[in-house]
Amino acid sequence: MTPRFRPVERPDPAILDDHRALLRAIDRRRLLRGGLSLGALTMLTGCDVRRPDAVQSALLTLRDMNDAVQAWLFDPRKLAPTYPASQVLKPPKFNAYYDVTKVKPVDAAGWRLELSGLVADRRPWTLSQLTTLPQRDMIIKHICVEGWSYIGEWSGIPLGSFLRRVGADLKAKYVAFRTADDYPSSIDMATALHPQTLLALDYAGKTLADPFGFPLRLRMATKLGYKNPKWITAIEVTNRYPSGYWEDRGYSWFAGI
Repeated sequence: MTPRFRPVERPDPAILDDHRALLRAIDRRRLLRGGLSLGALTMLTGCDVRRPDAVQSALLTLRDMNDAVQAWLFDPRKLAPTYPASQVLKPPKFNAYYDVTKVKPVDAAGWRLELSGLVADRRPWTLSQLTTLPQRDMIIKHICVEGWSYIGEWSGIPLGSFLRRVGADLKAKYVAFRTADDYPSSIDMATALHPQTLLALDYAGKTLADPFGFPLRLRMATKLGYKNPKWITAIEVTNRYPSGYWEDRGYSWFAGI
């Protein structure tokens, strides 16, 4: 089901206050994993739990409210915590919706990063071209919606810098990603321009290995793990809501941490 959330309008102040109280009562991960009890759902939404469609509608409403409030509260200038190199997990933890044995390595020689949408210069980029761009390093925590986490060291091109270089419309609402494993995802422009949002090329000082997204993956310090697609093949800047793999399956679109 396609989410209804659109991060463009400010929520009503009264709704915002109500939802802050709601967030204190409900753990986001329990909601996303389906751990919210039917009794609590009835109390919070007034839905008829005997009707599966009513339960689903109520859960989606809560999810969309959560997305809207997170977008409203997001501060694009605030940095997420960073960590010492001694805490970096080597290699990183593999995470995908399939087993690591199903990973299909990407041919670097034939790989191109395609650009589309509200971008002035849509010429594709090769891997060798990307490696010539200024890069930055960050050691941040990867937080999975399933409850586990690890600290990783990522190096790559700040997505905001790349978008400016190719003449992207920075007032557009969304930045969407296509991937070699058909795992599309999308983020809001404010997060795309955040200084801790990278097009990652390296991990712990070495080129990304195949299971972890070679040649290019998204790595953000401000989102849950499933919002960080690997094996990126295309970027689109758009005002049309693009959704994503997990978002189409009921997961939160904004997914901030």
